[in-house]
Amino acid sequence: MHTETDNTVIEPVIGIIGGSGLYDIEGLEDKVWQDVETPWGKPSDSLLTGRLNGVRCVFLPRHGRGHPIPPSRLNYRANIAALKMSGVTDIISLSAVGSLKEELPPGHFVIVDQFIDRSFAREKSFFDTGCVAHVSLADPVCPRIGDVAATQMAALNIPFTRGGTYLVMEGPQFSTKAESELYRSWGCSVIGMTNMPEAKLAREAEICYATVAMVTDYDCWHPDHDSVTVDAVVKIMKENGERARALVQAMIPDMGKARGLCPAGCDRALEYALITAPEARDPELLKRLDTVAGRVLKR
Repeated sequence: MHTETDNTVIEPVIGIIGGSGLYDIEGLEDKVWQDVETPWGKPSDSLLTGRLNGVRCVFLPRHGRGHPIPPSRLNYRANIAALKMSGVTDIISLSAVGSLKEELPPGHFVIVDQFIDRSFAREKSFFDTGCVAHVSLADPVCPRIGDVAATQMAALNIPFTRGGTYLVMEGPQFSTKAESELYRSWGCSVIGMTNMPEAKLAREAEICYATVAMVTDYDCWHPDHDSVTVDAVVKIMKENGERARALVQAMIPDMGKARGLCPAGCDRALEYALITAPEARDPELLKRLDTVAGRVLKR
């Protein structure tokens, strides 16, 4: 890993992945929607690029504008690769979730620090036969970005909790009550459908990544769940979206300051991850991997 003598200076480019109810970023200057083609196909939508307070930003609506793509059909590899190819160094992932705890009511935000991945129908790695890599996910999010989120949410009076486990289910159906109670017994805080393999792929691409989960409703375990109407959920989503836009605008000036290497090592996740001997690596796969792993493949 890197040492205290590292003198690398990084000019951050902030990637924002918008979840349900967040399809644009206000306040961007020099806004341009750009089409990006990756070795893994097209991302969910064009990328919205621009500057906020002088900081370069790249926004991707996770489900596409108008929300046409369900969770299991998202091209997660293309989404992360497109952000990497656009120079993104840090990702703020915003996600609508259900709450698995009484103390996390609708309208509450959670700075997630752990995941349990229960998805099963998705491509979860850039690496494959011909070039194998194993990155660490013990701590799957970047605490530095979480610190910025916590500071700005406190300043904006957004109700939030620092730390919590996000249970990622396959969907698109919601949980049964039995499943919901199972996940609660595991100590999970929130449940959603999209942040895996997103976080895994960001780690493989050596991009600092953090999730801000926005609670829209209690999952079906809650005794008052049946009394929640669609109108109420939509109202909460709209309010969450407004808070999320304010949060992003507050976070970007701080995150955009020139910095050194990530103290948590997110940007060096592949340092010792490649296990396939150079002479056994598939040249065609290496061409695809160059966009996300070129730093280590070229050594």
